[in-house]
Amino acid sequence: MYKKQFEIRWSDVDANGHLANSAYTNFMSHARMAFFTEKGFTMPEIMKFNVGPVVFYEHMYYFKESFLGTPITVTIEVSGLSEDGMLFMFEHNFYNHKGENLAYCEMQGGWIDLKARKLTRLPETLLDLAHKFPKSESFKILTKEDTRKHGVRPKPMQL
Repeated sequence: MYKKQFEIRWSDVDANGHLANSAYTNFMSHARMAFFTEKGFTMPEIMKFNVGPVVFYEHMYYFKESFLGTPITVTIEVSGLSEDGMLFMFEHNFYNHKGENLAYCEMQGGWIDLKARKLTRLPETLLDLAHKFPKSESFKILTKEDTRKHGVRPKPMQL
């Protein structure tokens, strides 16, 4: 399990005085990029291969409030990876300084070719690193079908 600590700043709270939902997203994104960097997926390294991560969805579940100045810990566990590394899934948990679980998030994403703007498999060098990621107990091999497991499809706006 990867852990990243943060302190809740003034810009992280909403009108209710607690951690804003947008701040949860920002903390998860920061933690993921720190995780990727620690695992060898540094920005210069992934740019060599012209790939970048994209988020498909983030499903948040909130359990307990957290407030300004409070330290929090964001954890990451890899709960899915496709055989070619194109798709990935993470589980995030937020904890306060007492170890109480504040929130949980399942997020799914993939890697895109930054020129073609399409999903792409990971190059072998990065795929080898991805196979070494720490995995959750619920880890599974992802397929394209997993990206549609919630049945949500784009719909054009009716004019």
